[in-house]
Amino acid sequence: MNILQIKSSLFGDDGQSSRLANEFVAALLERNPGAELVVRDVVKNPLPHLDLDNMGAHSEALIEELRRADVLVIGLPMYNFGVPSQFKAWYDHIARAGITFRYTEKGPEGLLTGKKAYIFAARGGEYAAGGNDWQAQFVRVILGFVGITDVAFVFAEGLAISEARKEASIAQARSVLRKLVPETRLAA
Repeated sequence: MNILQIKSSLFGDDGQSSRLANEFVAALLERNPGAELVVRDVVKNPLPHLDLDNMGAHSEALIEELRRADVLVIGLPMYNFGVPSQFKAWYDHIARAGITFRYTEKGPEGLLTGKKAYIFAARGGEYAAGGNDWQAQFVRVILGFVGITDVAFVFAEGLAISEARKEASIAQARSVLRKLVPETRLAA
């Protein structure tokens, strides 16, 4: 099993999305001792915004990381109703026509199929149950565009509402996380 972990919290490993993603990855590695892990921290090592000068070299390395991955684990805080701009820059580099997707007469077709993605989304407010969770919708669309359609979200929400709400939400997210680990196992 090859695991690609994307970290996008401004708080690094202290961010709640990073903590949950790190816990999940640790459990995956424990359950799958032969697994390989590649960590891409797009905040500590930011990618340039996409332009013609930097598109090739960065994109090729990032695409190869993603192509090799069986499992994608993303720690994703919500900033201003969306994804961190650093995560968006990563996606801009990996979405390449003819390489990670192609256009057909029936519409776009993702070329990075057969992968499972786990998104650990941390939010100060509560959005998943309402009609304004544009972040999750956006992530499903962009990952699906390159062929990653098996996507599971684990939400830690209401983190800024109160300490009690934060503790309850993180406990609930950890409970969901523990249930997801057994399903993500190296094929025998």
